[in-house]
Amino acid sequence: MSFRLGLIINPLAGLGGSVALKGSDDVAARALELGAVPRAIERTRVALMAVQGMEIEILTWDGDMGADLARELGFVTRVIGKPQTDPSTADDTLAAARALKRSGADLILFAGGDGTARNVCEAVEDTIPVLGVPAGVKIHSGVYAITPAAAGELLAMLVRGELVSLGGQEVRDLDEDAFRAGRVQARFFGEMNVPVEHRYLQHVKNGGGQEDEQLVLDDIAAGFIEQMDADVNYLIGSGTTVAAIMDALGIENTLLGVDLVRNGELIASDCTAHELERLTADQSVQIVITLIGGQGHIIGRGNQQLSPELLRRAGRGGLYVVATKTKLNALDGRPLIVDSGDPELDASLAGLIQVHTGYRDAVLYPAAKPVNQ
Repeated sequence: MSFRLGLIINPLAGLGGSVALKGSDDVAARALELGAVPRAIERTRVALMAVQGMEIEILTWDGDMGADLARELGFVTRVIGKPQTDPSTADDTLAAARALKRSGADLILFAGGDGTARNVCEAVEDTIPVLGVPAGVKIHSGVYAITPAAAGELLAMLVRGELVSLGGQEVRDLDEDAFRAGRVQARFFGEMNVPVEHRYLQHVKNGGGQEDEQLVLDDIAAGFIEQMDADVNYLIGSGTTVAAIMDALGIENTLLGVDLVRNGELIASDCTAHELERLTADQSVQIVITLIGGQGHIIGRGNQQLSPELLRRAGRGGLYVVATKTKLNALDGRPLIVDSGDPELDASLAGLIQVHTGYRDAVLYPAAKPVNQ
């Protein structure tokens, strides 16, 4: 299963640092006149070298925004657009990030500074995991790895299928005009989801260093309930992990069936696929599921009521997968399995999926492509 890596390089990031311009925003031409040397491409090279030889497809923009380096390093490269100007601008970064969001990339790796992070955040917000390679003069945002090599190590962990937690990190940017005038003014612009250092069982432990299952289930339920929206149809799947959510909502649960919840109330219990389709017709749906322990199936085992029509309507973004880290770790690296009966749909759901493992705690875990893909 190939890892789909989105790549964006801001080739001019960091130009102003070596020539004392305290940034690169709107001063790139002046920096080049003063003899500044672009560094973003070389710093991205350091990160990508950590995953050379791994099964990766790089989705990127043409030229020095990513394609040239990806091809040079021998990666399978798919160019999905090109910059409109030379040198590229913030508008090109925005366009590339939006295209990568639509392309189904598992993660966007981008190289730049806080201005680049702002552009990526504006385009994708928290809808897709991202990771920054630090290449700018000023790095106030928390979405960057501490070094390019550290970015490469995190990326390698993801490609190998290790459990990597996701965390919301701030995007901040310094007002460069104020900074040049001697004033430090950093502003908050938003948050993006970023893979953080690999730490098993980091939140809820008992004295033996293992997860306390009931406490973890309570945390998973609290995290889900906090993000519930009005008028959304929640299709609550089977299993004890999902049952903890229903218990926390105070709603009777069908342990081996699928229930429909809307606005905190039980609309229908133990539904058939036809009933779910009829009751949610032309409405938004979110599907809450867990994996079968030891097997890894999230679709197609014990929840066939979740028909391909419902799954397509929810899309990848509408799947809310829950599991304890102990349960994921028991898979010993084997991927999650989607078996809806529709190979094309199964293929569209393959790749890294967010699995919610606690309160505001999630990991990225791979879902396998169908065998014949």
